Amino acid sequence: MGKKKSSVPAEEHLLLPQHPGRSDVQTTPIADTHTHLISTFSSYRSKYKEGRHATIYDFVREMYNGHGVEAIVDVYCEAPVTKQWRELADSALSEEDRRAKWGGLEYYFVMGEHEAKEYNDVVESDILEAMSHPRCVGWGEIGLDYHYDNSPRQKQQEVFIRQLQIAVRLGKPLTIHTREAEEDSERILKEHVPKDHRIHIHCYTDSPEWAARMLDHFPNLYIGITGVITYATNLNTSAVIRQMAAASQSPLRILLETDAPFMAPSNIYDTLKNVKGRLPLSHSAMIPWTAQFVADVANETAGGGLRWDAEKVLRDGRENARRMYGV
Repeated sequence: MGKKKSSVPAEEHLLLPQHPGRSDVQTTPIADTHTHLISTFSSYRSKYKEGRHATIYDFVREMYNGHGVEAIVDVYCEAPVTKQWRELADSALSEEDRRAKWGGLEYYFVMGEHEAKEYNDVVESDILEAMSHPRCVGWGEIGLDYHYDNSPRQKQQEVFIRQLQIAVRLGKPLTIHTREAEEDSERILKEHVPKDHRIHIHCYTDSPEWAARMLDHFPNLYIGITGVITYATNLNTSAVIRQMAAASQSPLRILLETDAPFMAPSNIYDTLKNVKGRLPLSHSAMIPWTAQFVADVANETAGGGLRWDAEKVLRDGRENARRMYGV
């Protein structure tokens, strides 16, 4: 029998064209507020073993080139804490290094421990060490996941509270992961986090009712939107956008993110018509397609004469990234 051909599209398809609704990348810069660079590069090397990019820096410079990716927030949330975080963070300290290694990109990061059963004093000490780095802009991702239940729920809550208390004491913005845990997440956040604290509910897929309550209680809370909003199996995220638009909320209280290497936006194939199969990873230059989907959904219920397009959503997301993380 013949060898089965790979269904992974050629590497060249990761180099994206400009989004057709984006006229000027300089006036609509991208801030990806949640990406996992080490995992993304590892996925790239796994899928393209003969790939042209030998380092994370090579990958970033090539993939983001010409797309106006201005800033990213890299996320470390696994134990043991990888020592590679310092190499990447230190490489972004000087403007000269950011130009040479990152192609001018502003690299930032957050750190926390998402897996409660792996949290201990050593992990906490490593996270606290990272908090003092000039490129560290928050604590996370942390939170409750009752969908997978990888750790006992009581343990999840205890570790969540412990990390929240330290982050609040340090004044660090919070990156929150919550899934199918609305009641407990809401109770814990309201008990342990001041109302004016900056909070990013990452990759939002929970109910629009819960989003409304959290947005009402925490004036500096933002809803993270990934490519999962484009998936037919996910109705909640679009419902949140319709809710915001119907209330004539401008700018939208959202943050744009990839959660790369996961969840490439499905509408990207409207542009990549010649791609056979599905791209095996996402990256920050894909965010305009997520922004376009958000705009289309917002316009279904927009009030007060407001209209959105991809560029307006990108500008909202960029400004909110500054407010949330100072990036």
